[in-house]
Order: sequence, then structure tokens, then C-alpha cells
Amino acid sequence: MEHTHHHHSRPVPDRSAIPGWGADLDRANRPAVPMERTPPRLEMAPGEPPQQQANVEIFCSPERPHITPLFGTGQPPRGLSGALRRFAYKSTENDIRHWLLLMLADRVDMVEGIGEDLARGKVPNVLAEMGIKAEWEHNRAGLVKKAAVGAAVVGVAYYLLKRRRA
Repeated sequence: MEHTHHHHSRPVPDRSAIPGWGADLDRANRPAVPMERTPPRLEMAPGEPPQQQANVEIFCSPERPHITPLFGTGQPPRGLSGALRRFAYKSTENDIRHWLLLMLADRVDMVEGIGEDLARGKVPNVLAEMGIKAEWEHNRAGLVKKAAVGAAVVGVAYYLLKRRRA
């Protein structure tokens, strides 16, 4: 069976139902022009959103001592990682210790989570969760580089902290 294509006889589809269609047309032909504003209106009322009430501990930076109007409460600080974060927020954001402590707290939090899993009788497969097995099989150079970078970061952090105390 022979296929013959007649491109010129194809009907032109109606694109007017596509949201945003024609946004780059000349202003005179644009369907929304009378309603458009530059800059566009914000739907929100002016001013701050109402202050969210805190029922868990929320950390504040010394630079901004007031708590933001909205914040997340899904992971309240707890255990050693919470104590590290609490300590991190005693230093200002331009202090490298602030960020290093927060990064350390994230790692500790991961280990604490593993501890909780073990207490519940769930044995986490840490290597699988970190994707190390797949990386060893498919991206060995990347994994070695990542390990080297990790070691270098720890080394530099240790050096900076040690130098500060001296």
C-alpha cells in the first residue's frame, strides 16, 4: 500500500484553548491585553502573613533574632543532632562553625535515625540508601572522587577549627 502525504490539506487545529497561547503575539492581537498589568498583581494581601504559632523549638539566627512568620515543624530538633543545631545557632552565619555544626548535625541526625530503625527492629541498608553499591558498579571514579572530596572537606574543617582555638 502506497502512502501519499498531503500536508497542504491538513486542517489547522484551534489552539485558543491552550493556556498562554499567543502570549508572544503583537499586543493588539493578544487576547488578555486589556487585563494585563506590568508588574502583574499579587493575589496575596500586602504585608506579612499572620505569625504561625510555634509548638516545637524553632532556632533563630543571631542576625535575625525574630522567628519568621512561617516555618516548618515536621522535624523538630531532638537528641544529639538537636543539641548540635542549638549550639550552631549561638554563632552567627558568617562563622564557619555555624555551618560546619549544622552539617555535622545532619550527619548525626542520619546516624540517630539508623539507631531508631535498629531499635524498632528495622535493619537499614545504609550502603543501598546512599547509592554506594550502584556507584561502585557504574561510577567508580566518581565514588573515589566523592570520598576524596569528603576527606578533604573534613581535613580543612578540622584545620580551621584547630587554628581558631590557638
